[in-house]
Amino acid sequence: MSNDILILAEHLNGKLADITNEMAGQARQLAGALGGQAVAVLLGSGAQALAESIGSDRVLYIDDPALAEFNPEAYARVLAAVVAQRQPRVVMLANSSVGMDLAAGLAVTTGLPLIAYVNALSAEDGRIVATSQIYGGKILAEAVPAGEACLVTCLAGAFRPEAGRAAAAVERIASPAPLDGLKVQFVRLIEPEAGDVDITQQALLVSIGRGIGGAENIELAQELAEALGTVVSASRPVTDAGWLPKTRQVGKSGLTVKPKVYLAFGISGAPEHLEGMRGAELIVAVNTDPKAPIFDVAHYGATCDILDLLPALTERVKSDT
Repeated sequence: MSNDILILAEHLNGKLADITNEMAGQARQLAGALGGQAVAVLLGSGAQALAESIGSDRVLYIDDPALAEFNPEAYARVLAAVVAQRQPRVVMLANSSVGMDLAAGLAVTTGLPLIAYVNALSAEDGRIVATSQIYGGKILAEAVPAGEACLVTCLAGAFRPEAGRAAAAVERIASPAPLDGLKVQFVRLIEPEAGDVDITQQALLVSIGRGIGGAENIELAQELAEALGTVVSASRPVTDAGWLPKTRQVGKSGLTVKPKVYLAFGISGAPEHLEGMRGAELIVAVNTDPKAPIFDVAHYGATCDILDLLPALTERVKSDT
């Protein structure tokens, strides 16, 4: 067994998912502590340029027409073969639709234990220690895998990629597993319709959660957003209730945003929401519950009533402009 840390690089429509380099940065730290290397595995077709932009120590690029689009059966075959050949200490996948589609089956195929919802990963006295965020972020559970090796699925935004990292050495290899006779076939990618605004392009967001109380109170957030020259986004409970369209939803099942300022009003901070906004440069949270998980990621916070605060903020912004 090697002390290398293997990560699965995720990509879509010719772009790497942000979590790929987030995992690469953490993999380098972990591999450094164990005396190994961070090795990214990129599966695709005609994706050489993507391989050269991954911030790991090395990249194994496997090019095959059957891997042009995500196919869980094809990916699982190749990854199982790579793990069997390379014998890494840890295999890191994103806690995303792709990672969750692959991880459980890969654990069965390889016989390796799986730790999910990981937001911290370290090596202590030669052992792998993973921390999982569960029950809506209310519990952090530490796990040490039985045996030396394991699989982990990592939460988006849990790790920060290193800036200015030199391009990794790319090793292009043939698929180590046969990809003929696949029972699963890619048909087409169905993307959501564009909304009235693109919240991913906003430098500042006024975001609301269940604490807004009801649809009749959303106007308070909209007035503040208009005064600040931006728009209102929301957590899933707000869009599930139909108070705002799905195109305004921030989170794992919505959109990932990285504004310079993220104002979170009445948002508790479930892991699914945090995955979509951890990358904001400045996070200001307001929630009446002082133990709300949102405060774990916020740079500034307050526990006042947002229904009193929003009108006061709007008035102050208007008076200063």
